[in-house]
Amino acid sequence: MDVFPETIETDSLVLSRLSEANVDVFELYDLFAGGRDGVADAFEYVPQEPYASVKDARDQLDEAAASCDDGDAAQYAVYTVDGTLAGYTGLFLEWDRRTGRIGFILGKSHWGNGYAEECALALTDLAFDRLDLDLVAIGHEEGNGRSKRAIERFTDSVGGQYDGILRNWTPIGFEIADHYRYTVTRDQYQRAQTEQ
Repeated sequence: MDVFPETIETDSLVLSRLSEANVDVFELYDLFAGGRDGVADAFEYVPQEPYASVKDARDQLDEAAASCDDGDAAQYAVYTVDGTLAGYTGLFLEWDRRTGRIGFILGKSHWGNGYAEECALALTDLAFDRLDLDLVAIGHEEGNGRSKRAIERFTDSVGGQYDGILRNWTPIGFEIADHYRYTVTRDQYQRAQTEQ
C-alpha cells in the first residue's frame, strides 16, 4: 500500500503525484523554463533555479517519484479544475521529528487565487489524518510578501502560530536568506476544526 495518495482534490485544485506517469514533462518545462515570462519572479525566493532544459524538468519528476517511493516526501503537481498545470507542492517528512514541512511554487499567472492556501490545507490534512504526524511547518523567505500573506492566512485558519526567524537559513543563488517559520500542531489543528 502506498503511504501517499495518488491524487488529492480540493475545491479548486487537483493535486497529482509529481512523476513522469502523471505530469507531462514538456508542460512542466514550459511553466518553469528559465527566460520565460514571469519565471524569474516565481523563483525569486525559491532555493532552486528555473529549468535550463527539458532534462532538468524530467530529473525533478524522477527525483520526486523516488522521494515518494522512499516515503521521504509527498510531492504533487498542482492542476486547476480545468486541467491547467499551475505549479507543484510538497510535504517533506522528518519522521524522527513527526513533522512535515510544506513547500510550493506556482506559476506567476496563477498567483492571487488562493491556491497556495488550498495546497497547504490539503497537505496539512494529509499530515495529520493519514500520516499521523504531530506538527506541520511552513515558511517564507525574507522579502517574500506574497507568501507571507498567504501563509499567515493559512496559519490563522488552522489555529497555528508564528515561531520565529531562522537566520541565514535558505541558500538562494549567491545569497542566504532568513526564513520565517510558522507551525501548527495536531491539537491546534483539531481545535480549529471544531471551532469552524
